[in-house]
Amino acid sequence: MKLSPRDALAFFANPDPRRAGLLIYGPDAMRIALKRQEVLANLVGPEGEAEMRLERLAGGELRKNAAALLDAVKAQGFFPGPRAVFVEDATETTFPAIEVALKDWREGDATIVVTANQLKATSKLRKLFEGHPNALAVAIYADPPSRAEIEAELAKAGIRNIDPEAMKDIEALGRELDPGDFRQTMEKLSLYKLGDSSAVISADVLNCAPATIEAELDDLLNIVAEGRAQDLGPMMNRIEGQGTNAVTLSIMAMRHFRQLHAAAAHPQGPAQGVAAMRPPIYGPRRDKILRQAQNWGVQRLETALGLLIETDLTLRSASRAPAMAVMERALLRLSMLARR
Repeated sequence: MKLSPRDALAFFANPDPRRAGLLIYGPDAMRIALKRQEVLANLVGPEGEAEMRLERLAGGELRKNAAALLDAVKAQGFFPGPRAVFVEDATETTFPAIEVALKDWREGDATIVVTANQLKATSKLRKLFEGHPNALAVAIYADPPSRAEIEAELAKAGIRNIDPEAMKDIEALGRELDPGDFRQTMEKLSLYKLGDSSAVISADVLNCAPATIEAELDDLLNIVAEGRAQDLGPMMNRIEGQGTNAVTLSIMAMRHFRQLHAAAAHPQGPAQGVAAMRPPIYGPRRDKILRQAQNWGVQRLETALGLLIETDLTLRSASRAPAMAVMERALLRLSMLARR
């Protein structure tokens, strides 16, 4: 039987040990692994592996020893409780062994949990689980997590009191990060708020979001866009000391001011322009981008982009002028332009 995404979410959280088998397949190995870990942990419990109620078999093993799966399904352990046999990386070549095990499955046997890569609709393995009266098949795609999935991750991390704006930022993170990084970020947020009963706010989410190599450059570009010319020199020294070259800085500056221009030129106003950006911008950075777009306006942003294009051409030409000095001069001119 095929499970819908909503039903799959409920089943992963509370799997039924009376089910003969579960097939989890899809193109994203990370998402498959996370779902498999969740369902096995909830099926056999935290002590299941220590009590030998979970057995793992590689798909390749079943090609050489087809009887290994049926033996594992029928084996009786020393400890009471649900049992599971996990078959990893199953392919069409493992179909005969899995078909026999499902056909001979009886209540009290171990549940067969199988993972596979993307399977076509004509796949024998997929048809086996979809057509079996007591087995389930779930397709996991590389889609951003739904609101229900995000809420489930938050509940698992023990995060319940969330400001609405912070929730928007968490949803944006869910679309931007891969599932493993998103789960780790929610666990980090949970530890960050440990002992703090106040609501999670946007600043908390930003503080726990994964750091990027662009963080220092973002600070520099905010200095420029906000017209803080007096802070430019010290920040440029830090950026240069980290080994960032002038061309990289030019590319990042161009991207930043193009974002501002896209927001300022949006037909429904800068706020809608910022909301429509992909990848999404969240937290205090979103407020800064909005404020900068409103302050600059379309006309001055077009002037700024013209200056950056001219600087980029100079940097990529045969000019003998020191590249970092050329870039710093352009950024200083932009910061002065922001004050007008």
